[in-house]
Amino acid sequence: MDIAYLLFLQDFRTLTRDVLTPLLEWLSLFAVTWLPLIPIFIYWCVDKKKGLYILASLMVCRALNAVVKLTACVYRPWIRDARILPAGNAIATATGYSFPSGHTTTATVIYGGIASAFRDRHRLLVWLCLALIVLTAFSRNYLGVHTPQDVLVGMGLGAAVLFGATRLFTVLEAHPELENRFLLAGFLFGAVALAYISCKSYPMDYGADGQLLVKPSKMMQDGFKDIGLLMGLCAARFVEKRWVCFRIAGLKARGLVLASLGFVLLFLMQAGLTPFLKSAFGGNWGRLLAHFILVFFAIALWPAVIGRFGGSSSSHKFSSNLCKPPSK
Repeated sequence: MDIAYLLFLQDFRTLTRDVLTPLLEWLSLFAVTWLPLIPIFIYWCVDKKKGLYILASLMVCRALNAVVKLTACVYRPWIRDARILPAGNAIATATGYSFPSGHTTTATVIYGGIASAFRDRHRLLVWLCLALIVLTAFSRNYLGVHTPQDVLVGMGLGAAVLFGATRLFTVLEAHPELENRFLLAGFLFGAVALAYISCKSYPMDYGADGQLLVKPSKMMQDGFKDIGLLMGLCAARFVEKRWVCFRIAGLKARGLVLASLGFVLLFLMQAGLTPFLKSAFGGNWGRLLAHFILVFFAIALWPAVIGRFGGSSSSHKFSSNLCKPPSK
């Protein structure tokens, strides 16, 4: 049934001469390239608590998605059925196993996090975010790189993490002394997850040409990267609240300049760090270290610069509650 649906969409693409393909390909790619910058900008310039809420949800979701993917080990549609021909350049970003959809999970947790965080002030934004979640999920089917099950479970996982993050932040608002325990738990989960995906067995199926259909070592690279994001978040949040405790840069000229400079440095680091560390430590550990450092920069290091040169005079209850350990 799932393959039949993808073939139907494939026939529709052919019939319409791929008229929708560029738009849906861009929407799909946007979810994992540019979209994650929005919660970083919110964290730096708009609202520290809301930004951290979305970023924490994203990192937890990415790590969980990686563990589920590397447990289920579901092959991509075109491996399961040679009739499936992915559209455009979508296959280039369709890394890892198929179930659940990482693009859909990321879109759900970021768009959904934005909708949840700003729902009281921007009702239209909520509906726009919900529509973008559905469109991103559909784009993965339309492009032929995921089945309906992949995207439905991806949306479910994202929604479940957002619900859990909302409850967690409510608890931490009242009991900030508990945060270090959750940060340690997240870091330890990452360590256990790394051991698990490194030691578990993987399917070793061969094609007619005698070559492996999927190389487990290649599939594991995304898992190491996503778990590195979570571990980086836990370490960076501890450092930021203990020693940095920055105030947002705001939306005036100085704050926007600081944010722009931060993004430029982030892009330069991403371009240089990953190849260098992969060369030095291999594909798995190099990716983990690179993304650990990138998250640490976004959550702790650049906020220290913001606090030094452009922190807003306003403060948030969240910042005062969770910035430093309570006095004894």
